[in-house]
Amino acid sequence: VQLQASGGGLVQAGDSLRLSCAASGLTFSNYAMGWYRQAPGKERELVAGIANVGIRGHSDSVKGRFTISRDNAKSTVYLQMNSLKPEDTAVYYCAAALSLRVVTSTPNYWGQGTEVTVSS
Repeated sequence: VQLQASGGGLVQAGDSLRLSCAASGLTFSNYAMGWYRQAPGKERELVAGIANVGIRGHSDSVKGRFTISRDNAKSTVYLQMNSLKPEDTAVYYCAAALSLRVVTSTPNYWGQGTEVTVSS
């Protein structure tokens, strides 16, 4: 299983970015997907999760600004990030598991991460 995250970069506060995570080596439509992030000196935290059937949730810190979505035909999960803040600066990781409960707690598979830096 490979999860290839992309789309990170350096942006200014208030800007938008869309992260993508392309999955291979698994039947994507069977898997729940998640996005996590890890800021410098902090523990990795859950950002959002989406079930294989599209049910989704977002952490309180990003609710209303970030949106997770998926395209099963492209085996890709996205994270649309709007109104970015300096505190969103982190390495963002995608993850996969066979259920939303597992992907939002102890995912089976992890991507390599893509770095997002938000300047003030």
